Amino acid sequence: MDPLVSAFDTLPQPLRDPVALAIPFFILLLVIESVAARVLEHRENTDRPDDRERPRPGAYRGADARASISMGLVSIATMAVWKGLALLGYAALFAYVAPWQLPADQWYTWVIALVGVDVLFYFYHRTAHRVRLIWATHQAHHSSEYFNFSTALRQKWNNSGEIVMWLPLPLLGVPPWMVFFAFSISLVYQFWIHTERIGHLPRPFEFVFNTPSHHRVHHGRDQDYLDKNYGGILIIWDRIFGSFQKELQRPTYGLTKPVDTFNIWRLETREYVAIAADVRRTRSVKDKIGYILGPPGWQPRRRGTGVDVGTASASST
Repeated sequence: MDPLVSAFDTLPQPLRDPVALAIPFFILLLVIESVAARVLEHRENTDRPDDRERPRPGAYRGADARASISMGLVSIATMAVWKGLALLGYAALFAYVAPWQLPADQWYTWVIALVGVDVLFYFYHRTAHRVRLIWATHQAHHSSEYFNFSTALRQKWNNSGEIVMWLPLPLLGVPPWMVFFAFSISLVYQFWIHTERIGHLPRPFEFVFNTPSHHRVHHGRDQDYLDKNYGGILIIWDRIFGSFQKELQRPTYGLTKPVDTFNIWRLETREYVAIAADVRRTRSVKDKIGYILGPPGWQPRRRGTGVDVGTASASST
């Protein structure tokens, strides 16, 4: 057995997932940021008209933060279930279908796992913003009008899309546990980029890696920012595939149609309910498919115009 695999197996179960190991640090950073937000509240420049109707930079709201943290706690349990189901399929692909099995103690296997998870996350994330059924699983993460470390914990409960997107990795011979480990590293990395307290970083770093500045753009509902900067750890995928947008001004966060609730069940399920309502409302099979698989905001063709009106951004629902 590979020494690295043996060492991994000897770890206590909670420590096998970097996300679980990082939870105390998440909490510490969240507390520090929330305290700093209160201390700096009266020092912020809030005289600008555009700031009077929206949260101050780095601000916290108790109900919003509690909702985000609660959604994150539930996601730990749901993700464990999805990973357990995926492990069965991944193990079968790795053992019986993959043309080779990459050794876990070689550096290149780790490179393939980490880079593979990152590029596949980019394509999953981009798809999640352009296919309404998948957007329904992801939109809850974008529902907060605040952008702080608690927002990073506002996670979805349905990881089925990512599970499917990772299938090429066990098919290439990456051990299944390494796939999960690499994605956990990605989640841990993405925690720190959910803040307004970090400005622009050195240009070489900003060119290659996802940063708070890049991710603020991704969470913005401003027209220039919609559907941009999908990267997880690396931002180079956005540069390569034409979805990169530099931060030009402070974003306005949340969905273009704000969600007036902190009920975590409604936040997670609201778009599924909306899809079901749209599907029931039409008799056309084509329109039903459009409501499910079209982009968020898709609507049937207007009679007599020949123009689709369903090209709205993913953040429009």
